[in-house]
Amino acid sequence: MKKVLLAAIFAGLTATAAQATPITYTTVLSGANENPAINSQGTGFATVTYDPVTHLLTVDVSFEDLTGMTTASHIHCCAAPPANAGVATTTPTFANFPLGVTSGTYFNTLDLTLASSYNPAFVTAQGSVGAAEAALAAGLANGMSYLNVHSTFALGGEIRGTLTAASVPEPGTLALLGVALAGLTRRKRAA
Repeated sequence: MKKVLLAAIFAGLTATAAQATPITYTTVLSGANENPAINSQGTGFATVTYDPVTHLLTVDVSFEDLTGMTTASHIHCCAAPPANAGVATTTPTFANFPLGVTSGTYFNTLDLTLASSYNPAFVTAQGSVGAAEAALAAGLANGMSYLNVHSTFALGGEIRGTLTAASVPEPGTLALLGVALAGLTRRKRAA
């Protein structure tokens, strides 16, 4: 039974990259990343995870020390940095994003099969909700999407960051991890 379990773990760790898995994008938010740059002490961090199987986009944002009070936050797509792009996700802001504050956190999941997860103009420009999801996924994958937080100090955005794929271990690294786990299990049995 233990050999079967170890084989299953090893197989899972060495699965091919061709299998669809959630992709995580991260960014550091700052005024210097805005276009044009904003002189702000505000900072933040965002993690966005896209799952192409479930069609879910999870957004996790933290920010602090903004000069103005928050008025909106969303993801823009699809232009090469540092160009400005139109809003792709909900407008005027993410649902339940903390407004009227200078520091805060936000966590929410968008269902990308629903038109309500997008800026209507983005869906219209793409031609359909499905095409909007494909465009946003491509924009994320190609470093052509950014998240920003707007404020009363900078209505066009006080802090911003281009979303880039978080580093993922190579399949070879995962295989080594599987071998190490198997070795530890054998060593424990021998002891």
